[in-house]
Amino acid sequence: MGYKRLLVHRRRMDADTFLDDLRAAHRTELSRLGSSKAVYALTGGEMAGDAVRTGTARELHALAPVLNEWAEQAGGETADLFAAGAEFAATYADNFDSEVGTPESVTPVVADSLAAADPGNRTAAMAAAFLVLEEIAGQLVGFFVGDADRKSADEFREFRAELGDYRDDAADLLADSLEDEADWETAAGVGEAVIEGAYDWYVETLESMGVEPKNVC
Repeated sequence: MGYKRLLVHRRRMDADTFLDDLRAAHRTELSRLGSSKAVYALTGGEMAGDAVRTGTARELHALAPVLNEWAEQAGGETADLFAAGAEFAATYADNFDSEVGTPESVTPVVADSLAAADPGNRTAAMAAAFLVLEEIAGQLVGFFVGDADRKSADEFREFRAELGDYRDDAADLLADSLEDEADWETAAGVGEAVIEGAYDWYVETLESMGVEPKNVC
């Protein structure tokens, strides 16, 4: 997928710290988003390979147009990253399920929170969103491993690795753009809002299905 990682990692430690702080502040939420119950929510309770592929494709179909719109409104490396992220999402959506769209009745995991992000902090929002999706993807890999579907497990393992790359690239661009502590605090708040939005999706979806969301399984 076409994005080449040409960023100069002048502030690698700052980018890492941003992500590490998000993980530390939302350890419980991310743990639950990386659990089998998140897969249950993503698939509407249908724990089968086709349903996993369809649920993931729906999320990616919702994500791609948000990033495309951002790319049109940005410039330079930031526009390139958003455009590449949109292409990545659209391509995997088609690979996972070429026929599914995003029904209005289905609430996306991160797309709604992303769409609400302030233009000045969109790299922070993208880094947080891809952090969430990478956590979920880890459980999706485990699902196919448990299902003895080696081909799909490898496909989702590659998907997860690319999510991690885009997460890191967004954090790098964020680090290059922030100038002082106030900027970092604002970016952290944006990232936290995305994670909290994803956790709301997790809780509300499971509760609507009559499932207790707070016990990780």
